[in-house]
Amino acid sequence: MTLYLDTSSLVKLYVDEPGSDEVRQDLSEASVGATSLITYAEARAAFARHRRLGDITPAGFRSAKQDLDTDWTRFAVVEPTLDLCRAAGELAERYQLRGFDSIHLATYLHLASGGQSEVRFSSFDRHLNRAALAALRAETRRPKP
Repeated sequence: MTLYLDTSSLVKLYVDEPGSDEVRQDLSEASVGATSLITYAEARAAFARHRRLGDITPAGFRSAKQDLDTDWTRFAVVEPTLDLCRAAGELAERYQLRGFDSIHLATYLHLASGGQSEVRFSSFDRHLNRAALAALRAETRRPKP
């Protein structure tokens, strides 16, 4: 099973917050963790926000960055192509998503449509989770060429 991690899930691997144990457990049960290339920048921004808010110490901030850099090569990282970005644009309109959320959803759907193995979606954004469920249902109802 492949576990697709959006940024809200990936950050929980490096910053202890509600849901961190769940994400770690889910990732340990997956054969591979996957994410979009954009997740790197979003995660670094989230670490900086946690540091500014005092949620993590300066040492914790440095550790989160270093651990992400170390782990990054272990993830299956999907680069956002023009076709994927166009699909994301359609998803953004259809499900009223923010730009990067639509890229996460398009990336997940791209992986899920590959048919190689089960792909699960991991996000702590309720709106994005609802959109992922609706989009996956729509994809499974669509006739295959």
